[in-house]
Amino acid sequence: MTYSDTRSCPSCGAQNRIPTKHLADTGRCGSCKAPLPPFTSPLEVDEATFDEILREVPVPVFVDFWASWCGPCRMAAPEVEALAREMAGRAVILKVDTEAEPALADRYGIRSIPTFIVFDNGRPVFQRSGLAPRAEMRRWIEQAAAAPASR
Repeated sequence: MTYSDTRSCPSCGAQNRIPTKHLADTGRCGSCKAPLPPFTSPLEVDEATFDEILREVPVPVFVDFWASWCGPCRMAAPEVEALAREMAGRAVILKVDTEAEPALADRYGIRSIPTFIVFDNGRPVFQRSGLAPRAEMRRWIEQAAAAPASR
């Protein structure tokens, strides 16, 4: 799913603008007032959107740096998708295509993919390259959320 600042209401289909700082929140549809759940899929982002999300989102941000030609990245993708569903409302899950966003990959010293980084309050607090089970990825996010300096 490519990031957009709008979300379709599951009840009435109306498009609702979602401010970046509320990506992990449950809101209400402006049209029918039905609940709008937080994003349950990883958001594919460019550099500007990445920076905005890190600045604005009050929950941990998990980033998957990947490329389409990378076999291990394709193997990790279903786990990252499931992680986004599990952590909806508690974290925001991003995907950064290192081929499309090389400056962003360079900024964080990405030399092998997949590389996963967890950010808290805009700062990287955990980084690891290579495949990892979803339970381990979830633990990284939970540790970032529980850290005393995080909130």
